[in-house]
Amino acid sequence: MATEIKVPTLGESLSEATVAKWFKSVGDAVAADEPLLELETDKVTVEVNAPAAGTLAEIKADEGAEVEVGALLGMIDENGAPATAAAPKAPGPVVAPAPPPRVGGVCRRVLPPGGPPRERLQGRPPRRPS
Repeated sequence: MATEIKVPTLGESLSEATVAKWFKSVGDAVAADEPLLELETDKVTVEVNAPAAGTLAEIKADEGAEVEVGALLGMIDENGAPATAAAPKAPGPVVAPAPPPRVGGVCRRVLPPGGPPRERLQGRPPRRPS
């Protein structure tokens, strides 16, 4: 089944637009609500999203074409290979490593890079102002 891509309502006083750029080419898989093209007017730039998932079957208005509200921009073939928003498979819960113990500025400056591990260091309470 084919779904039409039409110029949406642009605003009260706007009746024409220019096809600025197609983000997809004929034969590309598209997902529902995926941006397909950009329309420009003297007042606004609008992205036109796919009304359905499928394959971009036909482009009726090329880049630079002047189109009116409701004009046919292209066709989506829903029987084509539909684009699905494939989320990357998570290997399982990711456990973050425990942060290293906090070491104050003086210790950080005094300890050599290959010195004792921070886990073995024992701190003392902060000094109280006299």
